[in-house]
Amino acid sequence: MNEISMSESYAKAGVDITAGYKAVELMKQHIAKTVTSGVCSDVGGFGGLFELDLEGLKKPVLVSGTDGVGTKLKIAFLMDKHDTVGIDCVAMCVNDIICAGAKPLFFLDYIACGKNFPEKIADIVKGVCEGCVQSGAALIGGETAEMPGFYPIDEYDLAGFSVGVVDKDKIIDNKKMKEGDVIIALPSTGVHSNGFSLVRKVFDVENADLKTPVAELGGKSLGETLLTPTKIYVKPVLALLDAVDVKAISHITGGGFYENIPRSIPDGFGAKIDKASVKVLPIFDYLAKVGNISERDMFNTYNMGVGMSIVVAPEDVEKSLSILKEAGEDAYVIGEIVKSDTKIEII
Repeated sequence: MNEISMSESYAKAGVDITAGYKAVELMKQHIAKTVTSGVCSDVGGFGGLFELDLEGLKKPVLVSGTDGVGTKLKIAFLMDKHDTVGIDCVAMCVNDIICAGAKPLFFLDYIACGKNFPEKIADIVKGVCEGCVQSGAALIGGETAEMPGFYPIDEYDLAGFSVGVVDKDKIIDNKKMKEGDVIIALPSTGVHSNGFSLVRKVFDVENADLKTPVAELGGKSLGETLLTPTKIYVKPVLALLDAVDVKAISHITGGGFYENIPRSIPDGFGAKIDKASVKVLPIFDYLAKVGNISERDMFNTYNMGVGMSIVVAPEDVEKSLSILKEAGEDAYVIGEIVKSDTKIEII
């Protein structure tokens, strides 16, 4: 901690420099868990340094992804629970990167708050570090900005970005997709980090009971269910990529099935989804019921229990399912690729 750096004038304006130092000290124990062989710097410098290991890569391509947690943070504020939203932040970035076949290397976060409560900031970063551990990425830097008058005193925003690497010849670009290829689903853990503006409106979360168990949610409370962290798919997918020629990967985020699955499908083809095969989670049934939301809108807003979809050749389906299940994913088939001018049909 820098004991000589303090400004009484700045503190009177609402910015406590020393709180920032304390937050960094508190988070260092969590950051240490994310260190990988490529890390060349300690947190606290002006830039995060990472040595790129190019062994085995003929034409290395860097792949980057950036995102935030969105208004899911409002649930964290109401629950006063801040140690899981960091997982969401990492997940939203690294799950995008893996869609190109890239292995995440490192992550940086950005926290903006109305007031720097060091313990709260450390809790947020604890979640970020857990997300980094789950994805094999190193947390090599970040920024905490105390912005009084811009954010309410007890609120914050959280965003970040990650960089990964893939051999150019192994980039997943859907060029090998054919009619009859099979679509495999990887289950989600819940709403993940999208569509929370609608969630908040439907459940009127500011006035709702977020802590009482709800029968429709398997006995979990609404708050606990909504704060369930976004699942990180990096390690299972990397295991699959080592053994199978994957045709396409889609991260099911905002826009649900209708927006995200078509993003990985070339012109002239479409995804035919067997609606009955989708293992819809209770939170989505409950949300649709309470909000009187149409099935079409649900599939066009939420992941509905499928956090990621993967396209493989028919002859690779059993092998793919086996590898994914061995990696802890209860993967299953939800559809196929067809020749069509309609990018997706859910029937």
